[in-house]
Amino acid sequence: MLCELVRYIDDPRGLGLAHIPCARACELGFYKSAPGDQLCAKCPLHSHSESRGAQVCRCDSSYYRAAQDPPSAACTRPPSTPVNLISSVNGTSVTLEWGPPLDKGGRADIMYNVVCRHCPWDLGQCETCSNGIRFVPQQMSLVQGGLTVTNLMAHTNYSFWVEAVNGVSDLSLEPRRFAVANITTNQAAPSQVMMIRQESTGQNSVTLLWQEPDQPNGIILEYEIKYYEKDKEMQSYSTLKSKGTSATVSGLKPATRYIFQVRARTSAGCGRFSQIVEVETGKPVALRYDTMTIVWICLTLITGLVTLLVVLICKKRHCGYSKAFQDSDEEKMHYQNGQVKFPESKFYVDPHTYEDPCQAVHEFTREIEASRIKIEKIIGSGESGEVCYGRLKLPGKREIPVAIKALKAGYTEKQRRDFLSEASIMAQFDHPNVIHLEGVVTRSKLVMIVTEYMENGSLDSFLRKHDGQFNIIQLVGILRGIGAGMRYLADLGYVHRDLAARNILVNSNLVCKVSDFGLSRILEDDPDAAYTTTGGKIPIRWTAPEAITYRKFSSASDVWSYGIVMWEVLAYGERPYWNMTNRDVINSVEEGYRLPAPMGCPTALHQLMLDCWQKDRSERPRFSQIVSILDKLIRNPENLKCTATVNRFTQTPFDRGIFDFTRCGTVEDWLESIRLGRYRENFAMAGYSSLGMVMRMGIEDVRSLGIAPMGHQKKILSSIQLMRSQLLNTNGRRRDL
Repeated sequence: MLCELVRYIDDPRGLGLAHIPCARACELGFYKSAPGDQLCAKCPLHSHSESRGAQVCRCDSSYYRAAQDPPSAACTRPPSTPVNLISSVNGTSVTLEWGPPLDKGGRADIMYNVVCRHCPWDLGQCETCSNGIRFVPQQMSLVQGGLTVTNLMAHTNYSFWVEAVNGVSDLSLEPRRFAVANITTNQAAPSQVMMIRQESTGQNSVTLLWQEPDQPNGIILEYEIKYYEKDKEMQSYSTLKSKGTSATVSGLKPATRYIFQVRARTSAGCGRFSQIVEVETGKPVALRYDTMTIVWICLTLITGLVTLLVVLICKKRHCGYSKAFQDSDEEKMHYQNGQVKFPESKFYVDPHTYEDPCQAVHEFTREIEASRIKIEKIIGSGESGEVCYGRLKLPGKREIPVAIKALKAGYTEKQRRDFLSEASIMAQFDHPNVIHLEGVVTRSKLVMIVTEYMENGSLDSFLRKHDGQFNIIQLVGILRGIGAGMRYLADLGYVHRDLAARNILVNSNLVCKVSDFGLSRILEDDPDAAYTTTGGKIPIRWTAPEAITYRKFSSASDVWSYGIVMWEVLAYGERPYWNMTNRDVINSVEEGYRLPAPMGCPTALHQLMLDCWQKDRSERPRFSQIVSILDKLIRNPENLKCTATVNRFTQTPFDRGIFDFTRCGTVEDWLESIRLGRYRENFAMAGYSSLGMVMRMGIEDVRSLGIAPMGHQKKILSSIQLMRSQLLNTNGRRRDL
């Protein structure tokens, strides 16, 4: 309502005094942006007026109004944290995806920023990522909830912090709120060699220099130089290997233009070839000889002819002939074409480093026509399809038995690539203790991998079937064969990651061969696997602690798995850690628990197992050392006569009660707890009426019970050993109390 106050003012037009009305001041909770007769407006949401007659409403605590917002706009606040942050690691790249914040702060101008931190393995302070990392599409002011980060370092911990911001985020004094994703990058090939220059050029040679890749992603094992005559790459090209960052390419044609490219190789595979470098060799120089030089050349030729005639005459008469003067095959190999050539070390190449995995299949494997294979029966089934027995007949060769893995129908292109990648790996191996690949079938509707046939199947089931039927030398021979195969793979730079008795195959001559090179796939149906941070699964009972915690696989983690295989062999296929859960296994191993010696296991072999299970991976033996130790034991079998005893410090921690036999009051209760209640009468008839008497039993006492299955005897003896250990732990704890 307007008040009737009279205000006198001068009228410039001389009309005298004017009688005008004036407006009432706005009440609390209302405002008027400018003086006048307009109505007062109610303060916008999350704002208030501090006095009557306010021209603007101030924002409530923790709420803000951006500079471009009009006074009539509601006050807003920064958004909450983005939700459902998901990371997906692919080599040295990671894809981050997230959902919008649940509380947008009342604004629609939501954008996202990503902060990258590099965290060292020694748990030191995380540092801001280097400038070489690439964010696609961008790092700051993202509109969509996702991006890809590339050019990360291999085997490195990173922490990515994602925040949501809006128009008032910079006005807030509260700490920023982030969603955090911690990841570890995987193995990757080195980056591209960038800088190449020619140092010198001759008529028949070119010397090149280059720099190490910006991101080697590991130790550079060697460089590969690819060269060919210009415009003739499709016809032929040559390669040369170099350990350093320089090489001299010889045997070239004079006055010819050549193209050179260089790439680096680590244990993860080869990087991309560099940009081409074009070099022209020198022109030939006409030789000019004086008269004296020509005379000497003629004399030399005549002398050579006379010598040759003498040698031929002596050879015909068998005079002075010695095999020592013949060139050996090795010498011929090393001095071909007038150039010295040294045997090259062979290294495993990861097929996943190829831009097109099919290229690796064609490069390493042999294609077999489907008509050459006769499938006779199905002998098993795997994750990717069925396993069959059949026969292979190649031209000019006899028919041989083979095992055939057939990819299941309805496969995707990715499943096909993953399936064939195992063949690309297997084809690079040639060792009597590693499964041999015959070839692949890719040009028919049924995609197949063809390997040698192993009559006795997997080692774990073979041992369970023949429980107690081998002497200790035979068991050590089995372990020696597996160790030799793993030594070969380790020397090639290959890490198996799934070494277990189930992945060792046995042929009719009891030769054991390492198989199953496909752990890169997710083990969906493996009950012995547990999820990792990257979404895959790994076999917990066979895997080293650093591989479980940090996914840090190496030859040393394979050595840990080999120790578990040793235990499986000596225990005739017993399940490692028995009925403990995966979580209990992880916790027990972390606290220092190690598997006790199986029944009848020699001390030397159990000590080798314990060496393989050293927590510090640098303290574990190498496969070459393991094979050497086993060879010595085979040559000196007297060292295998001493049987290992149970060590209380290798037993399961008592206070978790995983094998808490102290709760058993009678022999019957104890037998029921280990699921062998059927032998109650055997113990009763032998006079074992109390657990105290049972704990005094030895190997011969257990054997005298008349229990036929050797596995049940071992289970009873292991249980007795665990009861003794628990009693020691309990007594020790009571003394401490």
